[in-house]
Amino acid sequence: MACLAEETGFPCLFNLEPCLLEQIEDYTQGLAEDSFQRALEKEPEKLTSEEINQLRRFLPAEAAGKNLSRQELQLAVLHSLFPPLLEPETQASEDKDWLLWKQRETQKKVIPLYKKLSLAGQVELTTSAYYHPLLPLIVDLSVNSEPLEPALPFRYPEDAAGQVKKGRTFFKSIFALDPAGFWPPEGGISQEVAEIIAKADFSYTISDENILWKSLKRTPEWRLLGQAYACHNLTVFFRDRELSDLISFEYQRWETKEAVDHLEAKLSQRRKMIEDQGIIVIALDGENPWAGYRHNGVPFLRELYSRLKKKDWLTPILLRDYLKLKPAASEIELVPGTWLGNFSRWVGHPAKNAAWEKLASVRQKCGQSEAIFIAEGSDWFWWFGEPGLVEFESLFASYLREAEKSAPEGPKVV
Repeated sequence: MACLAEETGFPCLFNLEPCLLEQIEDYTQGLAEDSFQRALEKEPEKLTSEEINQLRRFLPAEAAGKNLSRQELQLAVLHSLFPPLLEPETQASEDKDWLLWKQRETQKKVIPLYKKLSLAGQVELTTSAYYHPLLPLIVDLSVNSEPLEPALPFRYPEDAAGQVKKGRTFFKSIFALDPAGFWPPEGGISQEVAEIIAKADFSYTISDENILWKSLKRTPEWRLLGQAYACHNLTVFFRDRELSDLISFEYQRWETKEAVDHLEAKLSQRRKMIEDQGIIVIALDGENPWAGYRHNGVPFLRELYSRLKKKDWLTPILLRDYLKLKPAASEIELVPGTWLGNFSRWVGHPAKNAAWEKLASVRQKCGQSEAIFIAEGSDWFWWFGEPGLVEFESLFASYLREAEKSAPEGPKVV
């Protein structure tokens, strides 16, 4: 997506998770320990059945089901790492060593490309809390409204503040700039979380429109969605859920031109219902949709970017620039929520509640630590209760053990 932003000159906003940046840095410096990567680099005849299954899990179902030799399997996985329209030479190559070299070289270019585009003003970079915690639940787990509650309380606003501060500090160490914007993991926001974000010197944040309607206690109205709001000296934008979800989940089934035609028509409808200089925010998880699109979404994004830049009634704009044009005017008191609306994907299920109880017990006993921060990540709780997650559950338990092992005599505050 960064390559396409550079190619088309379209102003894009990218949120870069600090823990992901850390992992990219580890790969480029040769510090990453990765069993999957070792399986890619191994001599084909030395692959174990476990490694073969591991590689197959990476491929789409139709490819994973083919009767591939071990060498063909490694090549298929390597080919899948590169968007064909941006890296056409990789698709024709049968040289595994060259593809592995190309993989390493590509990894080294990722962060410098984003940095270059940011310094040039072509894109805007935002960041998140370090290990992707669902901040309202870290501040106070009881804000969820699920009928089945964890037996132990979890209320650690200092952990939420610590992860926000740690994320900002690490982001600045990588890009040498202070990010203006903050994407709350899972779009999770509340009045308390907004205050924490503002105190960490962020100017604005983004969440889902369903939180706006709950906070305003009214039915959806495009005029109200097309503006920014203020909360604890923090500007809050709310994304257009329909448009975001069309790109995330629907347009991959359409022909490129028809999909962009449809989105353009939707935008044209919106502009008639919002005030002059109103804003429409489209925001989605960047890793979600593109594997489902033809050629990884490259034709769709090229068509979308080039088409929208030509419209005289629409101005693509970075959020920091929009705030200079039209600062937030209306105050809002935020109702806790996520992009999903409620917190049901992270708490309320017996397996999810059990994980919260384990985390709460260790946090209370051992205090704040890096291992606790990692165990507070939202994805642990998203996936608990799903089948086939033995490795996942083992990893979560390992961080709790690490927190217990590294605990000092009394609680520790980092």
